[in-house]
Parts: sequence; structure tokens; C-alpha cells
Amino acid sequence: MKTVEHLDGIGALASRYDVFLLDQFGVLHDGTSPYPGAVEALSALKRAHKTVVLISNSGKRAEPNEHRLLKLGFEAGSWDHFVSSGEVAWRSFHDMVAHGSLRPGTKCLLISRDDDRSAIEGLPFEPAKSGDDAELVLISASEGDRYDLDHYRRLLTPAAARRVPCFCTNPDKIMLTAVGPRFGAGRLADLYESLGGGVTRIGKPYLPIFTAALALAGDPDRSTVVCVGDSVEHDIAGGLGAGVATALVLSGILADTTDLAGLFDGLDAYPDYTIDLFRFR
Repeated sequence: MKTVEHLDGIGALASRYDVFLLDQFGVLHDGTSPYPGAVEALSALKRAHKTVVLISNSGKRAEPNEHRLLKLGFEAGSWDHFVSSGEVAWRSFHDMVAHGSLRPGTKCLLISRDDDRSAIEGLPFEPAKSGDDAELVLISASEGDRYDLDHYRRLLTPAAARRVPCFCTNPDKIMLTAVGPRFGAGRLADLYESLGGGVTRIGKPYLPIFTAALALAGDPDRSTVVCVGDSVEHDIAGGLGAGVATALVLSGILADTTDLAGLFDGLDAYPDYTIDLFRFR
């Protein structure tokens, strides 16, 4: 088994790496408030002249994610770029329409939170009323804190039965909510497949989102890059697949996990480092 080094904070990483690919949920904040020391740590990385790219399995586009960070108290300019799976997907859909592989007026069934439509704003889609008339399914988020899986099963079954193409722009299977961890959009993608449909997943751990993030960072030497996240399945496995160092923060979905070694073994994904909290010291 690989030796995993435990660090007190990211300050030690700042002396070893020049480019930081940072997750947001579970690392910088819990969706409601920043983790202790996270605001200061992110600003400290920029003061140390590091390139910081936030890379998130958020089904929303980059701009609304950045606005939320500012509202949570993170300092403007404390990151260089924001890459979300929703942004990657939006640009992909835009290109598909431009090249004729996706028809303008396509009826899209959007699964999101709080009726958020930002994932498809500016695209020539028409909203589908249900799975019965959908020509495309886009799973950008889950409301697993409001609905159970049976709710989504009823919604998705008609589309899956007709083999309607489905895209999932948030592969996370667990999400943090005000009432604790709940099933995420990735779990809904699994459900769609179990109902007979096919799913294209966009986001971590899949390589395209890392390729996009590294391109924005200037395509650096991979030995100078570290990916920091709270998910072994998405951040650590994805970072390893992209050929960069990885650091697992234990403040997010793994906060109550007692057998990290077993988790690493089970996923065959071992981080280079673990950190209790995203703080600089």
C-alpha cells in the first residue's frame, strides 16, 4: 500500500507545487458557510503567487458559482479560473448545436435544484414538461434533501424507457446539505441507467474537465500541479488520471469515515497527502 503523508495544512503544499486545482464543496465550504481558515488559506495561496483553478462538479455554470463564493466571503481575485462541469457541458451543447448534431428546439428535461435554469440559459432548448415528452435529459443537481428516489424514478422512467440521451453534469453521488449528506446527481444518473437509459457523465473524475482546467492554467508541467478535494472517487481518482499529485481534505463527505485505508484500497486510488482542513498552516 502506498504511504500517504498527513499535513497540518496546505502551506506545506505551497512550497512544493505551483498550480492548485481546488474543489469547492467539502473543501472551501459546506454550501452554507466557509470552513474555518478556508477564506484566509485561499487568499494566502494567491499571495504566494500560485495559480489557482477551482474545479467543481457543479451543474451550474462558472459565473453563478463564483458569485456564491463572493457572497460566502471569499476574496475577489483569490482564484484565477473557475471550471465547473456545468460550464464544460454548456459549451459542449453550444458546439453541438452550432455543428448540427443537436437540433435547436430540443425538448430538455432539466433536473436541478430550486428550479435553477442556469445550466441551459442561452441554449436553444425548450423545457420538457415531463419524461414523456423529453428529447434530452440533463441532470445538473439533486434535491435529495427534499425528495426520495421514488420521486425521481417516476420522473425519469418514461424517458429512460425510450432511451432518451441523458447527460449528468454533477457525477457526485453524495452531496452535503443542511440536513446532512444526501444522494447527489450522480446517484440519479445511476438510477437512469438502471431504468434502461444511457448516461454521459461530465465532471470529475473524467479527464475532459481536468484537461479544461489545466489548459486554463497554461498547460503546466504535471509535476508542478496538485489536485485538492474531499472525494476519493472524484477528486483523487480524477487527479491521478490527469497525472497530477493529489491531496484529500477530510472536512467534507469523509468527515465521519473511520477506515480511509479501506476506502483507498476499494477504489484503488491513493492520495499523496491528507489534510484535516483546508487551512494554510
